[in-house]
Amino acid sequence: METAGDEAQLDRAFQALADPARRRIIARLSRGPATVNELAEPFEMSKQAVSKHIQVLEQAQLVTRSRDAQRRPVHLNPARLEALTAWIDQYRLIREQQFRGLEAVLRRQAAAAGRQPKDPS
Repeated sequence: METAGDEAQLDRAFQALADPARRRIIARLSRGPATVNELAEPFEMSKQAVSKHIQVLEQAQLVTRSRDAQRRPVHLNPARLEALTAWIDQYRLIREQQFRGLEAVLRRQAAAAGRQPKDPS
């Protein structure tokens, strides 16, 4: 059972991921931490705009920042991504279970009619 806080956090995360620039930042961070300057390189936008995107991702807890001397690298938060994946998976598993049930019904009907069911693979 999800609480209102969980729902709000899910909303924040999916809203953050709705933006293609933020998804590209997440994709880049999947290869390792990076500074704002490094993250801004492939974009045709100001570093300030990239910083704002990173702030949105931080508020959604999808990324974190640390301090390394003068650098402030941005890190991907894999635990948060796993929580989103788990949320999606619960519905995917329900759909798969429904399809397995439908397949079983179709196989029984085919067997009752004396037909060989087609192999779905």
